[in-house]
Amino acid sequence: MPNDERTLAQSAYGDIRALIVDGELPPGTKLIVRLLSERLGLSATPIKSALAALERDGFLVAIPHRGFHVPQVGLRDMLEIYELREMLDGVAARRVARSPSAAEFVRTVLDPLLAKQREHGGSGDLAGLRDLDAEFHRAIWHASGNGRLARVADNLSGQVRLAWSGRPSGGIGRTLREHEAITAAIAAGDPVAAERASRAHVRRSVAAYERALVRPDGGR
Repeated sequence: MPNDERTLAQSAYGDIRALIVDGELPPGTKLIVRLLSERLGLSATPIKSALAALERDGFLVAIPHRGFHVPQVGLRDMLEIYELREMLDGVAARRVARSPSAAEFVRTVLDPLLAKQREHGGSGDLAGLRDLDAEFHRAIWHASGNGRLARVADNLSGQVRLAWSGRPSGGIGRTLREHEAITAAIAAGDPVAAERASRAHVRRSVAAYERALVRPDGGR
């Protein structure tokens, strides 16, 4: 694939992925190339390449003779995803806490993100909080220095957001406290505590999702 076509396909991938994880294309939606081409202002070729890549990454399912659809993510899927997230987030936090620049990373990156989370939590901006939650974890993945870990974790994070789409997550205060615990452990340069706090955070997210399946108010 020529470079310009590859760039267009990557752009289409990012745009369609965002529509999926943000809930604008909810589970069960059939993706039609013509409509996506009109919406994104791209030809059919990069759209088709993007759909194939999204199917490989788990954001779409290809149904024979029926095309690509946004999948329904069930509890079993989420348990598998969160199992991987627990390992990856734990490793990332441990690596960051061991870094000589851990305190500087907290001061310049994590502390400002926590301040924004408190601000959005106080105003009840749930959409903004979801974005900040993803940004918080993404910052730690990338700061770990393991590029493959960051790419895999980011892919899994998108699938988590897809599964939560349309479900109130609740637990704003809990999430913030757990982020603060992770941040404090990294700032202290304590890799064991950082990994433990990160793993516990993911495990509690699993429990919150299970409650959300039973109670439509998110288990609050």
